Amino acid sequence: MDSGEHPYSSLTPDVVLNALEGIGLPCDGALLTLNSYENRVYQLGLADAPPVVAKFYRPGRWSDAAILEEHAFTLELQAREIPVVAPLALAGGKTLHAAEGFRFAVFPRRGGRAPELDRPDTLQWMGRFLGRIHAVGAVMPFRERPTLNIASFGEDSRAYLLAHGFLPADLLDAWRSVADQALDGVRRCYERAGAIPSIRLHGDCHAGNVLWTEAGPHFVDFDDCRMGPSVQDLWMLLSGERADMTRQLGDVLTGYEDFCAFDARELHLVEALRTLRLLHYSAWLARRWEDPAFPAAFPWFNSQRYWQDRILELREQIALMQEPPLQA
Repeated sequence: MDSGEHPYSSLTPDVVLNALEGIGLPCDGALLTLNSYENRVYQLGLADAPPVVAKFYRPGRWSDAAILEEHAFTLELQAREIPVVAPLALAGGKTLHAAEGFRFAVFPRRGGRAPELDRPDTLQWMGRFLGRIHAVGAVMPFRERPTLNIASFGEDSRAYLLAHGFLPADLLDAWRSVADQALDGVRRCYERAGAIPSIRLHGDCHAGNVLWTEAGPHFVDFDDCRMGPSVQDLWMLLSGERADMTRQLGDVLTGYEDFCAFDARELHLVEALRTLRLLHYSAWLARRWEDPAFPAAFPWFNSQRYWQDRILELREQIALMQEPPLQA
């Protein structure tokens, strides 16, 4: 690929179809682009089998070893009959393949709808499966994949945004000040929590990465799996006012603790992790801004209004991190 072009400039439909043909999957020509920005993901029709989903990894993001560790984790969960979508072993038993400078994996197509997170039984069901995932995740650590911590999600994100000129000049000092205060609040939350173990996590367990069927939930897209505190996979299931989140947390933990113990000290990290995610998300958009898919999908990013809203958002988080944690 030409280094002056964006990472996916040469990933044409022909390249995608030929890549699957090259590992023994004859396609019928049907190709549907699925909603994904970090990677490129396609549903492809096969000539003599049900459709599959192919994920072409963003060049330069993960090493081969880190991708294979993701695959190994999902296959380990699948072997324990935990409902995750793991890659198919093809072309001599491999899950990671290469074509035209791109690395890709092929997955079975799984349907489903978004989970109804306002239902207590849904939250309990989600909690049971997350408890099973974490029981497996705690058995051994990742060796190649990163850890979610203050440095990787917070300090590095702040530094990147300041170093690359994304902040408007008239808001620069205000954003820098509130970001520094927010990170100080995050550090205090971690101090109050004490020594919390890190385990292998899904890492990005929001409703969009869960598909619901009559058989219950199944978890997709482990692309962000990493080491971190177990509450990282729980807090994104909570929303609304404090009373709402307390009730939702109780429902999730009712299912979760059937399979995995939960340390209530981790609740000190809920708003800290939300703050880190907000900083990381802004930096993620900034890091990907040269990819034409991002300005098209996120036209509001880097506007004056965007950064004004982020300043207000971080101020709200500073106040929330000073409140007592949710009660289990």
